[in-house]
Formats: sequence, structure tokens, C-alpha cells
Amino acid sequence: MAVEVSLPYDKQYVTEYSNKHNEPAWMKELRLSALEKSESLPMPKPDKTNIEKWNFTEFSHDVEGSIIDSLDNLPPEIQDFLDQEKKPENLLIQHNHTAAYSALNKELEDKGVIFTDIHTALRDHADLVKEYYMTEAVAVDEHRLTALHAALMNSGVFLYVPKDVTIEQPLQSIFWQDDDRASLINHVLVVAEQNSSVTYVENYISHNTEAQTSANIVTEVIAKDNAKVSFGAVDNFAAGTTVYSNRRGMAGRDARIEWALGQMNEGNTAAENITHLVGDNSEGDAKMVVVGRGSQKQNFTTNIRHFGKESDGYILQHGVMKDKSSGIFNGIGKIDRGATKSNAEQESRVLMLSKDARGDANPILLIDEDDVTAGHAASVGRVDPVQLYYMMSRGIPKKEAERLIIHGFLAPVVNQLPVEAVKNQLRQVIERKVN
Repeated sequence: MAVEVSLPYDKQYVTEYSNKHNEPAWMKELRLSALEKSESLPMPKPDKTNIEKWNFTEFSHDVEGSIIDSLDNLPPEIQDFLDQEKKPENLLIQHNHTAAYSALNKELEDKGVIFTDIHTALRDHADLVKEYYMTEAVAVDEHRLTALHAALMNSGVFLYVPKDVTIEQPLQSIFWQDDDRASLINHVLVVAEQNSSVTYVENYISHNTEAQTSANIVTEVIAKDNAKVSFGAVDNFAAGTTVYSNRRGMAGRDARIEWALGQMNEGNTAAENITHLVGDNSEGDAKMVVVGRGSQKQNFTTNIRHFGKESDGYILQHGVMKDKSSGIFNGIGKIDRGATKSNAEQESRVLMLSKDARGDANPILLIDEDDVTAGHAASVGRVDPVQLYYMMSRGIPKKEAERLIIHGFLAPVVNQLPVEAVKNQLRQVIERKVN
């Protein structure tokens, strides 16, 4: 049975919001249809985590931010996410719900690359967005949160890479919330045409430690035949933000999608990362690190599903739980019938740093084909007291010893991340969290 929720935004509001942004008729119709569906659809049901009472409906939906004239004027916590050695050439910054800064290399623009905020994309590239927006990777009616996302989407990015275009330098988005009640209903759409290659990195940051709001994030990555997409993200929402994140990938023949995800949120979080290996010889590689602290509850599902023959899927996730935090880590490798000679591998490890912390690692292999290979490893444990005692006996204070243990535990994942910018950002954020 669907849970009753009181949504403060009705059809009139949605219509006026769509008109305000000069959206095409199909987008307005999609919003209104999704709003109606949201009234009867059930909430998603992450394994072992009840999110039905989490806040996904109380927030400020349309909050303006300021235009950024110079990157030098950004506060230090945002500067940390930028390459300090050179001025970023391919960068989008969203301040609250305003597209505040945009830069794209002229050479890429001349090649037909599109990298812009979602509202501009809906105005200037409506037909192209329509082809992919919630049509392949994520469906509007999957559950209540996808429907609410489709109805109230208020920000995001559209990245399009034409056929045979290889982009050497990463493209980066920063989503910065400094209004304590501002929601983030963010849609990221990445399309890589045949034989193309791109690295995309995004950062989320908010500051609301007490005021309550929510983030409802949907990401769709479409990698056509022989395309490669490296997708990196550092999520760093404050304690007052309840987060639902749904990142999906669709890989065609000989395509590869790499995920490098740092889940550093302070509030309750439910996140899905699902990759469909549709084409033969396609590859999916999902790596994730998590640090939980305080009393937050987190649930992460990483799922790589094999449809194509000789497809390869790899899942690697490490999590550290501190204080009274809890984390559920579900790793799923699903090989469908017909996906012969495919390979599904996964590893999930959770370290608990206090007696009240909780961790749960669930490796799942679902195999519907005979001629395949698969394997999994999982562990959940506490800090080895002998290791801690040894470090303290050498004059290292307990807090510093725990800091070193955390970095050492996460290093095998961080060091393997394919995006150098994400590595550096994660190390900074992890250092702040463990201190």
C-alpha cells in the first residue's frame, strides 16, 4: 500500500514552473503525468532499510543562487573541488538552482560536444534530450521517488559527446547548495555516441546541519557501441539533507562504463548504482568508498546486470562506519540467460570503528546461464585491537591511529579509482570526516 504524503506542489505549480523555464510541451506533459503517478506509486524498498518516513517532500523547490563572475571568489570549501594548478576549461557550477558558471573548451564546442545545464539543454536541444530523458535507463513510474523526480526536476546537466570524439580532459560539475531548505532534484544525462570517450566528474555539497531538506538525484549514462564513459562523483551533503540517488548506466557493444563514487554524505542516504551491460563484450566497473558517522543510516545497492555475451562486471566497495552510524552494502551480479562467457566479480568490505556502529555486506550472484564465471568476497569487522594497540604503543595517539587505519582500509579502493580528480577530492573529504 502506498504511503500517504503531503506534497506542497500541485499541477498548477508544476505548469507554472515549466512555463517559467520555457520548456517544450513534451517536458511539461511528462512532468504533469509523473506528478499524477506519484500519488499512487509505492516508495522504493531498499533491502533491510525502511525509508518510508524519511523526508523527501518537505523542502524549498525553486531557490535562486548568484552568478559567479570569477572562480577566485568561490569559498574555500568549493575551491577544494577545483584543479588548483590550472583554470578548469570545462566546468559547470550550479549555485542552489541557478546555473552560475559555465565554461567549455572552444575546440570541443566546435566538435559538437554539448555540456550545459539541463534547462538550457531543454530549450536549445529539446529533441536530443527527449530521445534519452527517462526513456532507457530510468523509467518515470519505477516508484514514487522517480515519479516525484520527473515531476519536480529543478536542476541538472546534459553532456553529449558526438560519434568518434575523444575528450582527453575531464568535464566537471559542482552542485552547491548554501540555502538550508533548498532541495536538489537533479538530473544528469550523459550520452556518448559510438567510438567516443569522456571522463565526467561531479561534486555535491550542502551546509544545512540542522534545517531539513532532501536531494533526489537521477543520473543516466548512455554509452553507445565502443564508447567509454568514466564517471566520478563525490557526494558531500550535510546532515540535514536526506538523499536518494539513482545512478544508471546502459552499455552497448564493446562499450565500457566506469563508476568511481565517494559517498561522504552526513545525512540518511539511499543510493542505487545499476549498470546494464546490453551489448556483447561490454564492461561495467563500479568502485565506491563510504564513510558513515554520527547516527546516520545508509543503504547502498550496486548492481551490474549482464545481457550481452562475454560481458564483464566488477564491483568493489569499502565502507567505514563510525559512532552510531549504520550501513547496508548490497552487491549484485546478475547474468541473464543468453549472456554466455560473461564474468561477474564483486568485493564488499565494511569496517566498524565503535561498538554502536553497524555494517552489513551482502554479496549476491544471480546466474541464469551455464557457461559463465563469477565470484564474490565480503567481510564485516571491527578494528583489530592488536593493530590499534601496536600503533599506540609506538607513541601514536588513539585518534591518529584510527585515522591511519581508516585511510589504509579505504586506500585499496581509492587508489584504483580511474579518475585522478576524484582520488584527490576523496582524500581531502575523507580527511575532513575522520578528523
